Amino acid sequence: MTEDQEITILGVTNFRNERKKFGIKTDDRRRHVYIVGKTGMGKTALLLNMAIQDILAGRGIGFIDPHGEAAETLLDYVPSRRINDVVYFNPADVEYPIAFNVMEKVNPEDRHLVASGLMGVFKKIWPDVWSARMEYILNNTVLALLEYPNSTLLGINRMLADPEYRKKVVERITDPVVKSFWVNEFARYTQRYEVEATAAIQNKVGQFISNPLIRNIVGQVKSKIDMREIMDEGKILIANLSKGKIGEDNSRLLGALLVTKIYLAAMSRVDIPEEERRDFYLYVDEFQNFATESFVGILSEARKYRLNLTLAHQYIAQLEEMTAMGKSTKVRDAVFGNVGTIIAFRVGAEDAEYLEKEFAPEFKAQDLINLAKYNIYIKLMIDGIASRPFSAETLPLPPKKESSNKEKIIRVSRERYGTLRKIVEEKIEKWAQAKETKQILTPQTSSKKVADKEKLKKLLENILKKKT
Repeated sequence: MTEDQEITILGVTNFRNERKKFGIKTDDRRRHVYIVGKTGMGKTALLLNMAIQDILAGRGIGFIDPHGEAAETLLDYVPSRRINDVVYFNPADVEYPIAFNVMEKVNPEDRHLVASGLMGVFKKIWPDVWSARMEYILNNTVLALLEYPNSTLLGINRMLADPEYRKKVVERITDPVVKSFWVNEFARYTQRYEVEATAAIQNKVGQFISNPLIRNIVGQVKSKIDMREIMDEGKILIANLSKGKIGEDNSRLLGALLVTKIYLAAMSRVDIPEEERRDFYLYVDEFQNFATESFVGILSEARKYRLNLTLAHQYIAQLEEMTAMGKSTKVRDAVFGNVGTIIAFRVGAEDAEYLEKEFAPEFKAQDLINLAKYNIYIKLMIDGIASRPFSAETLPLPPKKESSNKEKIIRVSRERYGTLRKIVEEKIEKWAQAKETKQILTPQTSSKKVADKEKLKKLLENILKKKT
């Protein structure tokens, strides 16, 4: 069996009591899998079953979990031979923060994608204060910092508050539009307008970077996680973004940054022929938390870079966003326009009505509302063609081994990718001190200016005396 023909088991059919295992081929997974259903219906178990099969088959995967339990469960199923392949990203491990700098060494042609990804997640997290002006200034701030060496997200507030630092950054800008903003617009703001225009940004960004948990991850200059390496070498990235442990907004921010970085890594594979690109399977639970409008591009472009998505969430309205122009359905339309396989667990009445057009005439809205736990209706991609919808049951998780490798995986991953908290905080403090040093030197600078003025005054007096 060729790699393209390898099958990942999804469940057992239950039509007319004929129970047969069925699955999806690798080539069909490249057209993505979409899973929707209410809480507690079995979505997470299906994701885990698929991910476990990938791990045991030696494939590369990314598993982004905003709850945490599934990520921890997955660790129990990693065999000894793959311990060294695991990158366990757990922001709640505050003593050994993993360096993850989304702004590190971004190719010039990709800078707008990073900025767009950041704008998208900030817009989702701060809907109460978001405005066109805020987006305009913040976008230009991020684009400027992406051109400045050793930048991190910590530079956003410093760029807005520290004129000396801002001057250094602006000097390095090569993008004429971004440079024009800082030289011809921002520099001409009155002090009052500047404070008014940047206050909301500094307040909201400040809330993030004042949290040591986030600051110690995004504030490290050199990332320990190389997404391109993870994809090309078929490694296992497990992101435990537990909302309960790190907070919902922090979980969203880090998840969106991870998704953006994975997408950029996938697109960088343009430098190798398509047939040599190794398949990488990205699982995202509650993906609406990380699905910004830039996610639309991921859905349409990922396949050719062999980034194969399996996306799960609870209800379709989560994919709709309120914008200044009204309700946006871009993400929803991108999902249903690009995914090859659709799996529905029990859903609510509104979703059932929407999904009926995908599953009719075999299944009606009422059927979708009445599905039992672990039962699904599925429209499966088979050899590039969508099958007629059919009913099935998902499988329970395989039994765990008596001895789990979880603790060893966490230890090995921490040693390879984490840095001692004290070292991280010392480096960040040193970076921050540079700003404070300038502030400390300001009075001396002012004294020098006064001394220079006195010299000039005396010089003028002498000149005037000579003339008289």
